[in-house]
Amino acid sequence: MSFTLEERRDYCGNEHVRARILEFFGEAAHDERPAVFLAAGTENGSRHREALPVQELTSWLDRGAELNRSLWDRESLVCHLDLEYVNFDDPAYPFLNAARIFALQEPVVAAAEELLAGCGIRPLKMMTGRGYHLVWRIGRTSGACTELAELGHVSPSLKRLYSTERAPTGEHVTPELGRAFAGLGLVMEFVAQEIKARAAPHCEVPVELGAIETDGGPHGREMISVDITEYADPLCSRVMRAPFSVYLKPAQQRFNIGDDLAGRLPPLVIIPLGDLSVPEALATRQNPAAAARLAETSWTAIPDASRAMKRLIRTYRTSRLARFHAEFYSQEHDAPGLWPETYDLTPLDALPPCARVILERPNDLLLRPACAQKLVRVMLALGWHPRHIAGLIRSKYERDHGWGDQWRGYDPATRADFYARVFAGLFIANGDDLTDFNCQSARQEGLCPIENCTENLLTFRMSLLDRRKYERLACRPFNRLFLPEEHL
Repeated sequence: MSFTLEERRDYCGNEHVRARILEFFGEAAHDERPAVFLAAGTENGSRHREALPVQELTSWLDRGAELNRSLWDRESLVCHLDLEYVNFDDPAYPFLNAARIFALQEPVVAAAEELLAGCGIRPLKMMTGRGYHLVWRIGRTSGACTELAELGHVSPSLKRLYSTERAPTGEHVTPELGRAFAGLGLVMEFVAQEIKARAAPHCEVPVELGAIETDGGPHGREMISVDITEYADPLCSRVMRAPFSVYLKPAQQRFNIGDDLAGRLPPLVIIPLGDLSVPEALATRQNPAAAARLAETSWTAIPDASRAMKRLIRTYRTSRLARFHAEFYSQEHDAPGLWPETYDLTPLDALPPCARVILERPNDLLLRPACAQKLVRVMLALGWHPRHIAGLIRSKYERDHGWGDQWRGYDPATRADFYARVFAGLFIANGDDLTDFNCQSARQEGLCPIENCTENLLTFRMSLLDRRKYERLACRPFNRLFLPEEHL
């Protein structure tokens, strides 16, 4: 039972479906909606990197396309939290076992809603193919947006990217908005850590900040991702799914799940939850006619939480994570001209082979969050300051490792900062005890590429735990020299 093109066009032609999607893009003023651009996917690919004029939205609906809205907005700073189930061994599993994978996420969703509601934030909640999206907005002239701009750090390279005309409108991200988005990323990192801390003890599978490979179980390597990786990239590069859009990921991943299975899966539509129970929502999202009826009574405008965000920002400011962020940004990356004398002289023989290979083959290992996490932990164990770990990662991203157009429209320095900050922050500020930082877990997670390895990650784990206990973190590098540890 596939979602044929004719059926998609018929569904997308429904006046209520179209009205709700347009509503999500914002109310038009002077023939211009707040959303700066859209991205349209087909069964052949998500095409999320192709920014299109919002004026083309109707024509893409006519084609039965999957629709995404830009995070970039002319009137607001849009906040987006992505919660989803991931199975690294069986990509088809979430589509064949929807009831179970959404039941697994209940503690995570409850923790997220409780945290946000405690600050007065009531987001638009949508059910996707594998999880939920929570969306709210902050007025660009609000006090909360000003506070976020005060918190944000924007790299010089990202400032240059923001100052150039961005497709398809020729607009550019203002310095104030760029800083506010960076500040929002810090606050959302706090939100994600809090969700993980609250939900993980009650969840049957691991809860991680991003799609991080975990130990396997009877259903494969599965986990729940509190995905905040959009805050690792420029505001003008990221999109989010529109409510009542068709959902075409199974067709787009048919090379992984098989043409036959992809063709037999039921139709899927993104729906807002409203008052629906999870079973009701699961039934509605695979019934286009029921989804169209839901569109008659739904509301998809992104709710304004400008005042409530001030409470969340205050909570963040008093957190241990905020203090860590201040420590993180107290250092700067070494300038590229100095890399031959600094980052390039990193003594690789001090690293275990599984971390060394990440630096030797950064494409694509250093793009995988789990590999970045391992490298961050090892370098912390060797006494590196987290910001210089970011500098080391950046030095690989900005060298020719066959990246192709990987970094087109993205900023390597910001991505490197994100990985180093998030994974160091989990350990330093959130009390992560590194229970999975060992060789056995690495093998189960598929992150041990070296046969007959003589190293033991437990040595690095104990070193790192001791450094935190005795406050000996970030004591190296110094004087622009990366000296090898005489002993751990």
